[in-house]
Formats: sequence, structure tokens, C-alpha cells
Amino acid sequence: MRAICLKSYSCGSILLTKHKTQHFSAVSKESMDKKIYHGSTRIIRSPHFGAGRPYNDFGLGFYCTEYPQYAAEWAVGKDSNGFVSAYSLNCDGLRVINLCGPQYTALHWLYLLLSFRDFDLSSNTARRAREYINKYFSVDHQGCDCIAGYRADNRLFMFSQGFLDGDLSYRSLADALTADDSNRQFVLKSNRAFDRITFTDYRPASSADSYPVKYSREIRAIKKADRYAESGLFINDLIEQEVRPYDTRLR
Repeated sequence: MRAICLKSYSCGSILLTKHKTQHFSAVSKESMDKKIYHGSTRIIRSPHFGAGRPYNDFGLGFYCTEYPQYAAEWAVGKDSNGFVSAYSLNCDGLRVINLCGPQYTALHWLYLLLSFRDFDLSSNTARRAREYINKYFSVDHQGCDCIAGYRADNRLFMFSQGFLDGDLSYRSLADALTADDSNRQFVLKSNRAFDRITFTDYRPASSADSYPVKYSREIRAIKKADRYAESGLFINDLIEQEVRPYDTRLR
């Protein structure tokens, strides 16, 4: 097997091992403290392992971001305010999967979404897409402590469904994921991770300040996706051309 050591925005230096089955494992190697933020309708001083919904993007976990301004956007609704809770996470020895790293593609991220989120797979194209993604882009996330990746808000979930149905190109989906840092999330998945998190502060989040910013970004992204929806490779192209994880066309 081949090991790659690289720096990423997640907890320290990540040692990645590629297995013949195209599964990946990730192990954090450095000690560091990470500042993370959680947006909610209430202040959460003591996050608990096992709380939350099991059908979120990466399953059961505590969903945070490294960016307080985006936590504020997640905390508010159109007519409702919220709170941003701040934490320090001791990453020493934590096993972190960083789906934003160069060894992963949008299809690895989509594999996890298909594992936990409820997609419409009624079309033959969508079912064929799921089979292809599960076979070649699976991610071994069992036993990991944290997952860093993209947040499938309504916009990105809609793009993902369009890609699975063959209506949106791979490039449109990948560009939507990496357009900016607003949809990057950091998720605590294990008891060990919850033992390392410390509440440090909180601040109110104003709907009047944060909601218009979030809304305008979503509108711009949808318009951009509409312009480029027909350019590039579609899911049927990827399947028929036998595109695999290390194919440069996925980067």
C-alpha cells in the first residue's frame, strides 16, 4: 500500500493510506488546538455524544465550522435570530477524515451523503449513479473521530440530486462545493472527540445581518450552476468512460 503525508486545514498532518478496494483511512498525527463554532437557536455549553439527528450529512455528530460568520448564518432563519457557540478542540491523536483534501473528490463526499441523507433514487440514472459511487468512491469512516467536509444545505443537496439524475455536470457540482469556505463543516463523531471539546464563549447571531448574506450567496450559486449545467462530464459519462478516483478529470 502507498502512504501520503500532507498538510490540511483539519487537525494537523494527516497520514492517508490507500487500499486496493479504494477505501481510505485517515489518522491525525500532530497535537494542536482548533477553534470551532456551532450555530443554533440556543447556546450549547456542553455538547453531548449521541445527540442530534442521525440523518445529517455525515450521520450522527456535532456539526461545527471553523468560521464564526458562517456559524452565524447557520444559526438564523429569515425571521429568527440565534447564537454562535465557540469551542476549543484538542486534536491530539484524533482520527480525522478531511473530505476537502486533494486525495478526495466530490464523489467521495457524495458517497457519505448517499449513506445518510434521503435522496430520490426512483430513476434508473440515479440508482446507477449510487451503485457506481458506492463501488469506486467509498470512504471508510468507521472508527473516525471527526469528519471535515462540505455542508449539504438546500442548495448543495439540490445540486447533488441533479447530478445523480443526470441533469447537472460533475464540474458544476464540484465547483459549487469548492466555490468558497461558507459550506465547510467540521463534525465530531466519537466519544473521544467529545471528551476533547471545551466551551469558551458565545455571541448572538442576528437574522438582519446574516440571513441576507446567506440568501444572496445561494441565489448567485444557483444562477452560476444554471449557466454551466450542460458543460463537462455527466454521471453517465463517468460510468461509461470508467472514471476512477485518481482520474485527473475529477480535479
